Amino acid sequence: MSRYSRHIILSEIGQEGQDKLSNAKVLVIGAGGLGCPILQYLAAAGIGTLGIVDFDVVETSNLQRQVLFGTSSLGQNKAEAAKKRLADLNDTISINTYPEKLTHSNAIDLFNQYDIIIDGTDNFETRYLVNDACIITNKPLVFGAIYKFEGQVSVFNYQNGPSYRCLFPTPPEAGTAPNCSEIGVLGVLPGIIGCMQANETLKIILELGDTLSGKLLCYNALTLQNSILKVKRSQEIIDSVLKDKENFNKQQVDFNCEITPIVISIEEILLKESIQFIDIREPHEQPKVDTLPVTYIPLSELENNIDKIDKTKDKAIFCQSGIRSKRAVTLLQELNVTNCFSVKEGAVEIIEINNRHCEEGTTEVISPK
Repeated sequence: MSRYSRHIILSEIGQEGQDKLSNAKVLVIGAGGLGCPILQYLAAAGIGTLGIVDFDVVETSNLQRQVLFGTSSLGQNKAEAAKKRLADLNDTISINTYPEKLTHSNAIDLFNQYDIIIDGTDNFETRYLVNDACIITNKPLVFGAIYKFEGQVSVFNYQNGPSYRCLFPTPPEAGTAPNCSEIGVLGVLPGIIGCMQANETLKIILELGDTLSGKLLCYNALTLQNSILKVKRSQEIIDSVLKDKENFNKQQVDFNCEITPIVISIEEILLKESIQFIDIREPHEQPKVDTLPVTYIPLSELENNIDKIDKTKDKAIFCQSGIRSKRAVTLLQELNVTNCFSVKEGAVEIIEINNRHCEEGTTEVISPK
């Protein structure tokens, strides 16, 4: 009574509503920028059973926005690290962790154990997987997404409402949609959007207010403007997912989105004899790679600057983390520019390897032969 007194004294919730929260089972996919505030507030609210799916580990760059973690969490699995913090926040609830990738082979069994699914992921492959599994298991899906200074929130597959595929029928082409590591994100934005997702979840459980089913809320952190777009249910799309449910467990998703053999590591590239390094990031992106002779051509200007590319050399093309560089390689191949390679982890890998060389006592910076 003491812990949840502020809920219970609300006439719209009361003891009956708090009991609904205590009996609820909610699965959160992803314990990153969105998942952290979602989990924090749902645990505090007294959701009886929380499930956390995340195979990733905590890195220093996460601490700017993933508020469940601290420096003591570095290197730990995110699901397990989140559980430690949440158990301290509320030791009266059950928390299940799944430190593994969500796949077509485990999604159905996992979703069947919970009442509501919350999508806190940052890639389209998993979003479509989550959506389809929710349709097959008939679970409501609370969706959120962020991009730089903007966010989106909706509720899908709820009370005969539309699904994510009704809004976006097909995934974008691989490599065309950058994530936070590529373009950055305002640190507080996932907190705002994640709190909205937690709010929608509580409304579903408590049967209060109007949910965002059939609506997509778009939020702009710079202008504080909200807009709501209507989303229509497509029975044809729903039926197509259900029709193929027998084959769902057999489907595969390439989470790495690697394109071989044109995606290779910097160490492999440095074994080549003659290399031109091409940085396709925008001029403002940091950190700069000053350990190598680099040609700077932003991706948006690449097609108009073919004359800057040395066709007699192998071309090692890199961006921040290896996503845009794949697109650049594909573009150059279409323009008949051969011997192009995407650096697997981008500028991050180049700088990391150079730092490692320095730690090992190498005084010279890494350089091609």
